[in-house]
Amino acid sequence: MSSEPRASQAGELTWEIANLYPRQGAWSESDYLSLDAGRLVEFDGGFLEILRMPTELHQAITLFLWLQLQAFIKTNSHAQGVCLVAPLPVRLWEGKFREPDVMYMSAENREQRTAKYWKGADLVMEIVSENDPDRDWVEKRHDYAKAGISEYWIVDPRDRSITVFGLAESVSIYHELSRSIDGQQAPSRLLNGFVVDVSTVFDRPELTQ
Repeated sequence: MSSEPRASQAGELTWEIANLYPRQGAWSESDYLSLDAGRLVEFDGGFLEILRMPTELHQAITLFLWLQLQAFIKTNSHAQGVCLVAPLPVRLWEGKFREPDVMYMSAENREQRTAKYWKGADLVMEIVSENDPDRDWVEKRHDYAKAGISEYWIVDPRDRSITVFGLAESVSIYHELSRSIDGQQAPSRLLNGFVVDVSTVFDRPELTQ
């Protein structure tokens, strides 16, 4: 005996849509990469992690850092490469994708870039989310180091600081290269000569318009 589908009522969640997708834990990399969710989504061992929508300040800081890095790599031959912002999946290892706020891949490693995702990166930056700071300070710090990403910047609006981490020799563990606060400059070790003024990063005049 067959039954007709029950018509959904206004205000109900559209559960039928959920049934079109794999269950948590059963997602494959190809499922994840073909997903068009209109949101930042990360992938971890068959599970999807839906990220919170960024704030206005978060976006302003992200784009400012991208502009600074973009200008630097265009005018310095030793830093040639590609700098992008999320959303773009970065494959850390099999079954693990992150979407850094800002990412840089050197021209030397261009073969690690594909049309849909990058296989790692040389430098990544994350702007700390106030409601989940451990995600950037603990989880992503561990993941990016394990993936062999040479340099990781944590940009924290809560105390207006920028902390730069680099890989320790021969081990996939980060050590702190510098911590810069208001009135100081945050320098890169990977990109010699690239520095940003900390106060300028957080004082975004476009938000006062």
